[in-house]
Amino acid sequence: MTHPEISVIMPVYNAADFLTESIESILNQTFTNFELIILNDKSTDNSLEVISKYQRSDSRIIIIDKDINVGPANLRNEGLKIAKGEFVALMDADDIALPQRFEKQINVLKNSPEIGLCGTWFTFFGSENKLIKHSITSDAIKISFLHSCNIGNPTVMLRKAALDNLQFDNEYVPVEDYDLWSRLLSKTSFYNIPESLLNYRQHNQNISKTKIDNVNRAIRRVKTNQLNQFGIESSDPKIDSYINAVSVRKRLSPDAIFEVIAAAKHLTEQNKKLTIYNQELLEKHIEKTLIRTIRNAGKYNLEFYKQLQKNEKALFRKINTLDKTILFFKSLIG
Repeated sequence: MTHPEISVIMPVYNAADFLTESIESILNQTFTNFELIILNDKSTDNSLEVISKYQRSDSRIIIIDKDINVGPANLRNEGLKIAKGEFVALMDADDIALPQRFEKQINVLKNSPEIGLCGTWFTFFGSENKLIKHSITSDAIKISFLHSCNIGNPTVMLRKAALDNLQFDNEYVPVEDYDLWSRLLSKTSFYNIPESLLNYRQHNQNISKTKIDNVNRAIRRVKTNQLNQFGIESSDPKIDSYINAVSVRKRLSPDAIFEVIAAAKHLTEQNKKLTIYNQELLEKHIEKTLIRTIRNAGKYNLEFYKQLQKNEKALFRKINTLDKTILFFKSLIG
């Protein structure tokens, strides 16, 4: 295919058990003007055989077979470099795209030139079945990124031109998508189609503590990088309070919670000056975060309750009656 409108990038590593469903879900899209770039990351199973079988019957498939294992971030970057399409769709080798996914996403991007990236809702299947609904509009997505990645990576379709010189950073694996999209948010608008257009496979796998620690460190770096927009450096001694002002941290002490409240006030004031985020949405997000933080405090006492009531009147008024009652009795008994 000389001029595909969409380039689909699919990294593969030992996914032979799932590739048939995944590849066929792409080949059976109602929108057909695409190339499918499959990058085999030195799989040790028969993934390459499965991919080659489909390539022989469909000229839209391009195979990149790696001599060494380079990881998904580097594979996607390589796919982006050779992609011919104006639009790029991401896909994982074990997921299933619904037939109208490409048709609906490219319609959004063509009809709304301000949107540079379009995701969709998706459905977990495998170990559990669950519909994942992410924020829809760009302002809401941008706010939610302060807490977590609000785009399902294998649901992404984007304008290749919107990326400019941005790419996936291997240092952030396995949350390299959270890192890249958080950086792209300042350059273009995002949109999530409020419909599940991808089935996202979950595997029953035990994740080691080391891997969990690596994920948490990478997520913290992404959040810290986003706070740079407010003029807050990663070396700031109060960096944890700023992170916890936009991303709930449970079991904080009363003193730590008051530090988080102070940090939250600084963030809202900075945003008024810098207009990085929609002010109303940011204030609602922070308010919700603070109330959840108070509700999940690690310790309660009457001094904590009275200080909230007296010195944080605006926030205290936003706590509903039931939660205030529970908070009072927890504080009373310590």
